[in-house]
Amino acid sequence: MEQNEITVQNNYNPNNRITLKHHIIFWVIYFILNTLRWGSYFDDYSYSLITNILGFAIHMSLCYLNIYVLMPKFVFKKKYLLYILILLLSLFTAVLIKFNVTYLLFEHEVWPEGPERIDHLTLNYSVNMMIGELYVIAFVTAIKTTMDWLSEHKRLTDLEKEQMETQLLFLRNQVSPHFFFNTLNNIYSLALEQSKKTPDVILKLSEVMRYLLYETKNKRKSLESELKCIKNYLDLEELRHSENLEIEMAISGSTKNKTIAPLLLLPFIENAFKHGANKNIGKIKIKINFNVSDDFLYFSISNPKPAKNLYEKKENSFGGIGLMNVKKRLNLGYKKEDYQLDISDKDELYKVSLKLKVA
Repeated sequence: MEQNEITVQNNYNPNNRITLKHHIIFWVIYFILNTLRWGSYFDDYSYSLITNILGFAIHMSLCYLNIYVLMPKFVFKKKYLLYILILLLSLFTAVLIKFNVTYLLFEHEVWPEGPERIDHLTLNYSVNMMIGELYVIAFVTAIKTTMDWLSEHKRLTDLEKEQMETQLLFLRNQVSPHFFFNTLNNIYSLALEQSKKTPDVILKLSEVMRYLLYETKNKRKSLESELKCIKNYLDLEELRHSENLEIEMAISGSTKNKTIAPLLLLPFIENAFKHGANKNIGKIKIKINFNVSDDFLYFSISNPKPAKNLYEKKENSFGGIGLMNVKKRLNLGYKKEDYQLDISDKDELYKVSLKLKVA
């Protein structure tokens, strides 16, 4: 496969997820702050250290049970009542373990920070301890949920961006077959006539091909190079139509340091020739105007519509597909405030006006 073909990249990045290092840093900081807090409260840092070792073992067990087992099994499956019951049971079990371990290993008078010291399990102690554990669980779950949301949001944003870029590339590449189809037909006609213009047409075509193959891979291209490609295209059409075609083109304003999506304007010009020059008998005029003012390009093109007996409106014509692609590319590649497209389809004249940000 060639390097410029469309590829789908894997957006997964291990740096976007919570790793073991993040868990360790969080719990170490939380443990140190909690130990200092209760050490200052009891004026006994060794007692605070020992009790916090027990407390944090329970904190961590409940938090990981909640975020990695209970929530995926029950909350994500909308089994809310069962989740609440199991969570409350887990909290009460943790309180039982904390009370008995503290009573047996550390001090018979449990809950020194409470309103009263107790030597047996009470409802007031149980409720307060469960609320405290619930606070820690809610805090850790909120962090985990936020990190997951941010990671998923970034993944979806990257995926949307990749899909947009892929679609833009696909739409842009659709222009080339249409252009080559028309131009090769022109060369074929001139060759049949053994026209002296054939070498000039081939030279112009080679310049256009070089531009299409090597200079349209980026999202934006300089406006000057885009106008040069359009000029070559117009020269090809003039060579084919000779005296039956009059092209009135004007360029005003500074085109330096201005950029545009590659091959964005060419479908409008192709459409003017398809429904103007190719379907009219006699001499016709196509007017094209490029005006750069501040950060915007004001582009307009108009062509006479063919006689009614020659004009057949086909929804699936090449011109129709080209214009639909331009609209899609504008929607995908530019913000709504960066462009304005107006199409006027009157009885005798077809006109396109486009205001486009080119800064």
